[in-house]
Amino acid sequence: MKKNYIYLFIFLATIMVSCNEQNEKQLGYSPGVPQLESDRLTPEIMWQLGRISGENLSPDGKKLLYAVTNYKIEDDKGYKDWYWCNMEDETTLRLTNTNINEQGAVWHPGGEKIGFVSDESGSSQLWEMNIDGSKRRQISFIDGGISLFAYAPDGSKVLFVKAIKLGRSVNDIYPDLPKANARIETDLMYRHWDSWHDYTYQHILVAAYDENGIYEAEDIMEGEPYDSPMKPFGGLEQIAWSPDANTIAYTCKKKTGKDYSFSTNSEIWLYDVEQKSTRNFTEGIMGYDVNPVFSPSGKYLAWESMERDGYESDQARLMVADIEKGQRRNLFEGFEESAASISWSDDEKTIYFISDIQATDEIFKIDVESAEIKRITNGTHNYKSIQLAGTKLLARKQSMSQPDELYLVDAESGVDKAITRVNEPILEQLTFGKVEKRWVKTTDNKDMLVWVIYPPHFDASKKYPVLLYCQGGPQGTVSQFWSYRWNFQLMAANDYIIVAPNRRGLPGFGMEWLEQISTDYGGQNISDYLSAIDAVAAEPYVDETRLGAIGASYGGFSVFYLAGHHEKRFSAFVSHAGIFNFEQMYATTEEMWFVNWDLGGAYWDKENKTAQRSYSFSPHRFVDKWDTPILVIHGENDFRIPFTQGMAAYNSAVMRGIPAQYLHYHDENHWILKPQNGLLWHRTFFDWLDKWLK
Repeated sequence: MKKNYIYLFIFLATIMVSCNEQNEKQLGYSPGVPQLESDRLTPEIMWQLGRISGENLSPDGKKLLYAVTNYKIEDDKGYKDWYWCNMEDETTLRLTNTNINEQGAVWHPGGEKIGFVSDESGSSQLWEMNIDGSKRRQISFIDGGISLFAYAPDGSKVLFVKAIKLGRSVNDIYPDLPKANARIETDLMYRHWDSWHDYTYQHILVAAYDENGIYEAEDIMEGEPYDSPMKPFGGLEQIAWSPDANTIAYTCKKKTGKDYSFSTNSEIWLYDVEQKSTRNFTEGIMGYDVNPVFSPSGKYLAWESMERDGYESDQARLMVADIEKGQRRNLFEGFEESAASISWSDDEKTIYFISDIQATDEIFKIDVESAEIKRITNGTHNYKSIQLAGTKLLARKQSMSQPDELYLVDAESGVDKAITRVNEPILEQLTFGKVEKRWVKTTDNKDMLVWVIYPPHFDASKKYPVLLYCQGGPQGTVSQFWSYRWNFQLMAANDYIIVAPNRRGLPGFGMEWLEQISTDYGGQNISDYLSAIDAVAAEPYVDETRLGAIGASYGGFSVFYLAGHHEKRFSAFVSHAGIFNFEQMYATTEEMWFVNWDLGGAYWDKENKTAQRSYSFSPHRFVDKWDTPILVIHGENDFRIPFTQGMAAYNSAVMRGIPAQYLHYHDENHWILKPQNGLLWHRTFFDWLDKWLK
């Protein structure tokens, strides 16, 4: 695709949006191209990169709709605007330029309009606009607003997601106490991820639709105290219309309280729009069943399915079933990795999917009849989403050296071609360090893949400090991800060598490698970390006296644990949102299936030898051996690993007389999401490491 038309930052010269309408609103944020004084990546520069999302193709496959979010630091917020690219004549159109929250834009089935959710009228409603961005019009007027929507394929209906109140607060129970600010709980799951339960549930509603709006909305989950999509991260990928618009497939875990907290058993439910009846399509499969995708004819349904209840990191198998006959097939017999981003071919003979394979996320295809799998792509990158686009695949791709951009991938050869170059004007001014794939022998004589990222302008005659990166999850991936927090090129730009091992417990290397970590938190994976850092520390360009260990979540636990077991290897630690006290973690986290599976059970079960061994790894038991400066970071709205874990670790270090610092966020969760908080994070992070390692 030609460079001269795609640059995000020169879109202003080619905007064809209806000026009269846009001038009535406050404009959004359109950053210019910064002229950098250095070729080194900085946190401030990273926050100027545009973030692509929401990509989808027009019904005729000729136009690509997508969003770009740009962050304005002084406003401490992001501005999302929508664009489309004509795939034939290589022209690009900016559709929106407002400070309004516009989400979930999709093509109308007829291709002549674009629908989106906007809060322009004061609540989130369905709006539509012409494909040139003109004539914005509110379509829904739903009390309380909506969060998501999807057109039926024939354009006769829409489904939308709305919060339905079914529970009672203390103010509802005692209306004469309107200022009482409290909760009364009798079960679990009263808070999740970063929010307290608000007595509402996400329900799917179906409504008739025409050019005059939507009407006669019906709740297909009426009275049910369950969520679809599932909280906290589920979206429209968990809901699908059948091609004939007569069936809605949706993902839901129809459990509450303690039962919900201990189980991962979600199901795919099929709702008959005409009969107004629902059936459980995946009954008998005990783990996660999510993300249904109808075949083009509507005869088959494909979805991602985990086999075991309570195991959130089980293999996500690719399942296919004949909808009428109900016959299911696991297409992944003999394949040990997981499926994501499922896409059918037009002839229904092939399914395309993404899977992590040896530390990269690649595109595969599988023959539906024979279940033969072929790998399509192979490179130093991650593909994060795919959609069929004729004989090609529309894909979002990233790497450790490039944020998300959109590509067309040849479905046979795997050769890709960039469609967007949103961040090229900035990236072409930067120098990134070399990313090296290295295989290291572990203590049990296994081969472990380790990414090593070098500083830009690396000089092998010098000696560099080194950071061991400890991955979270614990079954997260150390693939070719681009992170706006744990960004390896940003760390390398500060003259650190980064060591990122694919230690035990990570996907992409088979199920045995993945599953070894459960109930062995202080075991082999800790040895894997040390094997990785020891191998790189032996290089002549590494200063062995300046090694640090960093990580978040399970990686934060890893840092706390290494602090008591590193045998003088490290000179500085950084732990973000780490588990410090296993007993407190078990009793205060929200999704009990995670700790129950990974620790092997409750800490009070003294007869459970597996669980008791797990609790023996708790970092708080080894604080007497801590001897190294440590920075602890935690968010107050983190309900997965409550912030008191980080506070306890920091307090313990101070009481031991160990140099320590605590960065506490009042308005962040397990992650750091706000721009100014993000800049503070990086400044504190690098100030701490530079103090002790430089």
